Amino acid sequence: MLAKNDAISALVETWLVDFERALAGTGEAALRALFRPDCHWRDVLALTWAIQTLDGRDAALGALKTAAVRARPQGFRIDPDRTPPRRVTRAGQDCIEAFLQFETGQGVCNGVVRLVEAGGAPKGWTLLTALDQIKGHAEQSGRTRFQDKVYARDFRGPNWLDQRKTSAAYADRDPAVLVVGGGQAGLSIAARLAQLNVDTLIVDRGARIGDNWRKRYHALVLHNQAHVNHLPYMPFPPTWPSYIPKDKVANWFESYAESMELNFWTGTEFLGGDYDESARRWIIALRRADGTRRTMRPRHVVLATGASGIPIVPDIPSLKKFRGTVMHASEYVDGEAWRGKAALILGTGTSGHDIAQDLHSAGAKPTLAQRGTTMVVQVEPSAQLPYALYDEGPPTDDCDLITVSVPLALSRKSHIALTEQARMLDLPLLDALEKKGFRLDFGDDGAGWQFKYLTRGGGYYFNVGCSDLIVKGEVGLIQYSDIAEFAADGARMKSGETLKADLVVLATGYRGQEAEVAQLFGEAVAARVGPIWGFGEGNELRNMFVRTKQPGLWFIAGSFAQCRIYSKYLALQIKAGEAGLMPAAQGSA
Repeated sequence: MLAKNDAISALVETWLVDFERALAGTGEAALRALFRPDCHWRDVLALTWAIQTLDGRDAALGALKTAAVRARPQGFRIDPDRTPPRRVTRAGQDCIEAFLQFETGQGVCNGVVRLVEAGGAPKGWTLLTALDQIKGHAEQSGRTRFQDKVYARDFRGPNWLDQRKTSAAYADRDPAVLVVGGGQAGLSIAARLAQLNVDTLIVDRGARIGDNWRKRYHALVLHNQAHVNHLPYMPFPPTWPSYIPKDKVANWFESYAESMELNFWTGTEFLGGDYDESARRWIIALRRADGTRRTMRPRHVVLATGASGIPIVPDIPSLKKFRGTVMHASEYVDGEAWRGKAALILGTGTSGHDIAQDLHSAGAKPTLAQRGTTMVVQVEPSAQLPYALYDEGPPTDDCDLITVSVPLALSRKSHIALTEQARMLDLPLLDALEKKGFRLDFGDDGAGWQFKYLTRGGGYYFNVGCSDLIVKGEVGLIQYSDIAEFAADGARMKSGETLKADLVVLATGYRGQEAEVAQLFGEAVAARVGPIWGFGEGNELRNMFVRTKQPGLWFIAGSFAQCRIYSKYLALQIKAGEAGLMPAAQGSA
């Protein structure tokens, strides 16, 4: 008699055999019989060289059949090196979840299938097909890690340090890929490309690697736990705190760039550039720390400057009357200079709350001005609920593939349930905030903070103490709509009172990357690329991690986990383009 796990594996193996046979067949009837009407297929480069999701049996299987004719997938089997098939609950549905392997003409692929048992043979509910490796272009790791490193083949050859300096100087060449921004996004994509032997240079205006975190306000820590936030190839040490301080993150970035042998120019401003259609290269202008300029001609530019780039400074005419200091949240460092002073922070997102808390801890008197509704979530346990997968037991790589495998519609359903769970857990705090006049929301359709992040980049706060200070009255709260105008000494309220202030902080957010593209490359390129971030057709983030309508221009942004996961697929696309394997037509927005 089969053991329990063996029985589950047998069900999956039988389904995969039937699936491969039906996929190779001439009709769709056999394939349709294997799937539920409400099934989903997500392909990440494996069969289409795109990242796309198709929902419903008619749409999903028609596209799957068409893609299979070109890609010739075969050899579907349970992945023996990953978590064995098991019964789980995803988006409220009990199912069998299994990791799979297969091959196409160009790649070694993997994926995840979920089967639902409802009397009779199990039916396919979700299917992920994902490219794992391009044939003939494996990552330089394990036994292949020395194959292209001269210093390893000839121990009498050039000194390693001399080679590193020469490589990073770019005195006699241009990189194939220029990555703009050296945060978690830039480091992740550069590390992935380095392992695929694609010559890559990161440029960042900061004086040191990690300054994009190091120079932020003094009290900042990551608001999700360390085990979710690893960078590719190098996990954080297990001795590290669960919530990592920003200076520790910054120093890790320096160590990471050195350990991964990434070419990185600090103190370098990316001034913009133009695309040479005939040469299929960019003409890029850079300004170095010493004021000198360098023109480079990379084939690819990856903007890794974050989903939000240019600060939004609202036009408040009466603010010109204010005689105190006005700064955007991006300029705020710490509250020590404001001890004993009064501060007014416009905006109640994460930055607004964190700055108010930092000012309070420094002995200042902060007041938050709420401009619109905000979602508040206790940092523990509520804000960590979406990451429960990473506590289930499978290794990080398996959890990452599971994350990739969840279609948008099911992810939204899951987050609606998680948001309601968090709301009940946080009810005492939320009730207390509302009594203070704080206006709450729970995201569109109650889908919570993560969908707020994916659609607008903010509008929520993980409570690490500031909400408690508001409830206690130690951080003030007003509604922005109650301000009549600003005066020399503060904000004149409609009630006639004056809220005195020495500092006004504009925690008013950032423009989307479209504005940055227009600034760096011109309006025509921005119009060609279209909207960036947020969801578009195909239920995917717009223009993120994929080819855009502007040849050679790519985008990567998001959380540490997003950058770790999707840097792999972005790097594979660039490598495929360099190897002449990817179709020439550019993807749509």
